[in-house]
Amino acid sequence: MLAPILSARMCAMSGHSHWSTVKRDKASADAKRSQIFSKLSRAITVAARMGGGDPDSNANLRLAVDKAKEANMPKDNIERAINKGLGVASDGQSYEEVIYEGYGPSGAAFIVKAVTDNKNRTVAEIRSMFSRLGGSLGGAGSTSYIFGQDPENPSFTVEVGDPETAGKLERLHEELDAHDDVQEVYSNFSVVVN
Repeated sequence: MLAPILSARMCAMSGHSHWSTVKRDKASADAKRSQIFSKLSRAITVAARMGGGDPDSNANLRLAVDKAKEANMPKDNIERAINKGLGVASDGQSYEEVIYEGYGPSGAAFIVKAVTDNKNRTVAEIRSMFSRLGGSLGGAGSTSYIFGQDPENPSFTVEVGDPETAGKLERLHEELDAHDDVQEVYSNFSVVVN
């Protein structure tokens, strides 16, 4: 008589567990939240670097902090991002601004501005992104002549008509922009639709 009770319980408990569903949903939500927090943190860092760390006197910082609060970003993360923009970390580490220059497929030029606490790590990660997508990281001054004083308006553009190459360039731009240390990415390519 004991055996039928055990088998009935085992049948009732077999199948999908509630935790696996919750875990999957939680992982998805956490990944989205992390991506949002990363972008908001970058915006706060840039605003603090450009106009100072006081939200009362820096309208861009106040706007970025308000957006972060709307997204329920923890106060510690907001303060850490402000300190990163000011060049001082809470643990005493200092951050410095670095500029990387490189070429993507078809000779498209890139300038990548980053704020990092470890230049060696950041340059290795940036170089890896360029290499993986058919580009190469150049030395100082290798592409800056194309962008001059206004990186948003390069002196010339590289027109890309091949869909595969255009996809690689767009993916490279997106991956560079998504990197935690990267603040701004400029390029001189334009996709030509045939």
